[in-house]
Amino acid sequence: MHTTPQSTHHHRVLVLGGGSAGITVAARLRRADPSLDVGLVEPSDSHAYQALWTLVGRGVVGPAATVRPTAGIVPKGVRWHRDRVAAIDPEAARVTLESGGELRYDALVVALGIRLAWELVEGAEEALASPCVGSVFTLAGARRTWAAMQAFQGGTAVFTNPLGQVKCGGAPQKIMYLADAYWRGRGLAARTNVIGAFAGTVMLGVPEINATLENVVQQRGIDMRFRHDLRSVDAVARRATFRHVDSGEDVQLTYDFLHLTPPQRPPAALATAALAVPEGPHAGFADVDHETLQHRRYANVFALGDAAALPTAKTGAAVRKQAPVLVANLRSFLAGTPLERSYDGYSSCPLLTDVGKLVLAEFTYGNTYAPSFPVDQTKERFDMYLLKRHVLPQLYWHGMLRGLA
Repeated sequence: MHTTPQSTHHHRVLVLGGGSAGITVAARLRRADPSLDVGLVEPSDSHAYQALWTLVGRGVVGPAATVRPTAGIVPKGVRWHRDRVAAIDPEAARVTLESGGELRYDALVVALGIRLAWELVEGAEEALASPCVGSVFTLAGARRTWAAMQAFQGGTAVFTNPLGQVKCGGAPQKIMYLADAYWRGRGLAARTNVIGAFAGTVMLGVPEINATLENVVQQRGIDMRFRHDLRSVDAVARRATFRHVDSGEDVQLTYDFLHLTPPQRPPAALATAALAVPEGPHAGFADVDHETLQHRRYANVFALGDAAALPTAKTGAAVRKQAPVLVANLRSFLAGTPLERSYDGYSSCPLLTDVGKLVLAEFTYGNTYAPSFPVDQTKERFDMYLLKRHVLPQLYWHGMLRGLA
């Protein structure tokens, strides 16, 4: 592993992004061929296992347990360019870095993730500094969530979920369930009104799991208000303004606790590149074949994870299934042989409903329920909670990121 602030190197394979997708692919490539020249572009010196941030927001997991130095997870033999992608030119097979350097490649893997677009909600970033607002979509926000949850003494608690795809799409409701259960345990249920102001139409698109979540919401008396898309927050007045997706009317809710899920968009360098889907619900994300993960127009480009325009949930579980397919097909491309591996859209969402309770939603393209354990996964289960809390983090750090799982 070698770091460079600026470079004009040519790589056999260049990976953009050092999140779960980028590191996993780089590790698998090197395991498959230790002589393969692989470059990695990633600006951050730390790497986070974001799947635990909902439990940080509930005070179950300490923030430090979710972060490790990037230098310790970049696969051996991969050249790390500690820089940010400024532009991608697939015609010239060239990537420009913010430092001014250029990288060229034979094959490119786009794993740039997704961007938290706080600027699309007026006042959101200012509101995050107030003591009754949090967001488990950043580590600092998760810490604030737990502090605000503890300080809450009753009133109206509002949880938002925007239009469009978000990473870990179940997180907005996971933290809602965790907060509700925590306040119930403190005897605050009688003077607390929990509102889920979500822009969608259902709790989850998988019918078998949605039925369970609807039952959870009904039993707890959570007030679900669908088709509500957050537009602005007034932290002084403690007022959130939503746009009703169907009527276009503004709806205002006052709050004593607010959890924000930011709108999310493709990274600017990808959204403005020729690699991006030009329009529609996946506009700005990498336009790849849904099965092979190869770009539809540029055969030497592949993409996976949050950056890919795939009609499935953006989760680490999806990356775990996408990475071996992408690596096998990329190696076939380099060898000049047919691409034979296929991704079926698998994703997974471990839906925490309380500490010690979890509904594990596994599904493929078309929101087809695809359980992988010989138990009833539509029920709230303690064993699935143990999987989420203890097994999956180890699988992530010691399996996925090392190209072993």
